Amino acid sequence: MQQVSKQLIKGLPRRIALMLLDCGLIVLCYWLAVMLRFDSGDAYRRVEILRAMAPMLLYVLPIYMIVFWFGGLYEIMWEYAGMRDLARLTCLSGLATGIIMLFDLIYHSRPISGAVLIFGAVFNTAAIAGVRFLWRLVLTMRNAKANKPEDNTPLLIVGAGNAGAWAVNLCKTKNQSFGNPVCIVDDDLTKKGLRVQGVPVRGTISDIPELVRKYHILEIVIAITTVKGDRLSEIINLCNSTHCRVRMISDPQAVDENGNPVAAGFRELNTADFLSRDEIQLNNAQISEYLHDKIVLVTGGGGSIGSELCRQIMRYQPRRLLIFDIYENCAYELETELKNKYGPEAPVITLIGSIRDKARLDDVFDTYHPSVVFHAAAHKHVPLMEISPAEAVKNNVFGTKNLLTSAAEHGVERFVQLSTDKAVNPTNVMGCTKRLCEMLIQTFSRATSMTCVAVRFGNVLGSHGSVIPLFEEQIKRGGPVTITHPDIVRYFMTITEAAQLVLQAGGLAKGGSIYVLDMGEPVKIMDLANRLIRFYGYEPGVNMQVKVTGLRPGEKLYEELLMDSEQDKMAKTAHNKIFIAPPMQIDLEKFYTDLQRLKDSALHNSDEVVDVLQEMVPTYHPNRRVRADHTVVAATGNTALFSREEIAQKLRETEHPAEEG
Repeated sequence: MQQVSKQLIKGLPRRIALMLLDCGLIVLCYWLAVMLRFDSGDAYRRVEILRAMAPMLLYVLPIYMIVFWFGGLYEIMWEYAGMRDLARLTCLSGLATGIIMLFDLIYHSRPISGAVLIFGAVFNTAAIAGVRFLWRLVLTMRNAKANKPEDNTPLLIVGAGNAGAWAVNLCKTKNQSFGNPVCIVDDDLTKKGLRVQGVPVRGTISDIPELVRKYHILEIVIAITTVKGDRLSEIINLCNSTHCRVRMISDPQAVDENGNPVAAGFRELNTADFLSRDEIQLNNAQISEYLHDKIVLVTGGGGSIGSELCRQIMRYQPRRLLIFDIYENCAYELETELKNKYGPEAPVITLIGSIRDKARLDDVFDTYHPSVVFHAAAHKHVPLMEISPAEAVKNNVFGTKNLLTSAAEHGVERFVQLSTDKAVNPTNVMGCTKRLCEMLIQTFSRATSMTCVAVRFGNVLGSHGSVIPLFEEQIKRGGPVTITHPDIVRYFMTITEAAQLVLQAGGLAKGGSIYVLDMGEPVKIMDLANRLIRFYGYEPGVNMQVKVTGLRPGEKLYEELLMDSEQDKMAKTAHNKIFIAPPMQIDLEKFYTDLQRLKDSALHNSDEVVDVLQEMVPTYHPNRRVRADHTVVAATGNTALFSREEIAQKLRETEHPAEEG
């Protein structure tokens, strides 16, 4: 308290100086109002009016100062003032004028017309604001000279809105390497020719390549925070085609994984930016209804998708979040992150264990009594599971069966299984085991009171083992970038998007349903590799090789989200990005007999496991061949090194596909 008092006393001289300045400006403005009010034929009255008005200053000035003081005018830091502060000054000046006129009305003491008082109030507001902003300009120019930015890189800014203005301001006021803004582009044609803090708007986004050449631009900053999806991808691709460095403005309200504000400035592009999709609209009330104040268990909670699920779940304030994983390091890091963000008393518990261990699962359910389970624990690496099919079966199939059994025995209300597009017409062991998991979900939904659902989606950007981190690592090493086949395509989704839609599907929770997420348009891996290469400043086939290595065991060219039998029977849900696949017809007696055969075959890592899987899932057509040295390769595939001309041809095919018909 004593410290606060000292600070107030220390700031008193500044406030008194401002009050004296304002008094002088008010007197000057009233003099100017009289000069303007009484001109030409009435000019002879000026001296008379000024003499009559002089005694009024004895109460006019105190009224202004009292209103300004208690209205907080002298608490404003004008170095950072904006429209709100200007509006406050206008209101206070108007209030002071109103009080003066009321005082004159009561005491009949006003020797001048009300017009002079009103003119004076307008001039007062302009003069007081003008002096302060003029001082602010002087300080800014002085600081700019004293702290001249080190980086004079010619810079083009995309977007002439609030974010664009903020980007220009960053470049001009911060002593950091933000570059020198030369011009701005915006698709709003009414802004062309205007200036944002002195930087001209030279054209639209389509003019970027021409402006880059004309003004020798070396860097582009995308400063449009509202654009998402295909339009953002188009802008990024256009900017990348200029071979300039491309960055994006940081969201001023963004926070990092620990909940700390992200430093203001520009950030490098990431792969989620140029594969951006339209923002998902969630029914938060529906999600909150089944997560808020509930005990939620996430298996595989330390993994890529499992950890993001945990982050998203914490937003809905569960009573307790249980992170269950066999790998303690990732789980511990996630727990630390969540407790840093939500406080040391955050209701997060990390449990180490395996879904293969039914006794451990029973112990967890007995101790913590979760009512909602998200099952994200699985072996998912396709080629590795081709080498170790028995392990895929033990973990993915029978681990899931253990978890379902234990959950049903302990009264779990809702069970959400994460599945994959590789479960559709699978060509690999991993996909086939996930198809069996979907079948288990439907059998338990019919046989128990537990609401069981599966959520099927494609590849997730940035997850462990995904293709994009591999490409980035290869590019940073100098290449070559390896793709398995020039025509291979995949569906992609960001980790955050996948987690959000999984939570939304859990809220829909129609027992036994297989929810299929709308993954958008599939992406050609060849196109993706070339975009990434250009993203890092190289040219495919020129200074960065692209090598075709051939399909890996279990891999197929085209992933599918639906089986042929499901195509015409899809049902819509309340959410436009989530659909329901039709239920499978399962002979329960045969299914459980086959499960026992599969369990027996998995005692040894042999081809018998694959044979039983084929019998249980007739749509499974393995793309694998076991060689004499026990290694596993794809049954079909090719290997080649692409030349510059071949890459150019592939790009033309991608950018301008042949028209049908």
